[in-house]
Amino acid sequence: MNDRSAADRVLDALGDPQRRAIVRALRTGPTPVGALAEQLPIGRPAVSKHLKVLEGAGLVSHRSVGTRNLYALAPDALVPLQRWLVDTWDASLDAFAEHVRTHRPQEEPDGA
Repeated sequence: MNDRSAADRVLDALGDPQRRAIVRALRTGPTPVGALAEQLPIGRPAVSKHLKVLEGAGLVSHRSVGTRNLYALAPDALVPLQRWLVDTWDASLDAFAEHVRTHRPQEEPDGA
């Protein structure tokens, strides 16, 4: 495995619109590949490939029930992305606050 962060893997996986559609579809609960393919404009083999990418990023998990593979959103799958967003947002807010502190307009003396 390479040294990319979990957030990078999640962002990369969600960069594809079909994968985002799969994640949206899985919000309702575990779903077999065939049912996912019926909801998308791509075939079952393509859905399976996208699911492998999503699983590799830790976004989905699967379990076999008989001959069917059920896919579901992985618990806490988006936590690394949430942490990254919070850290990024906090750094941006800190930089903005510093900019405001250092670029305050000078107050004019009374009676000017």
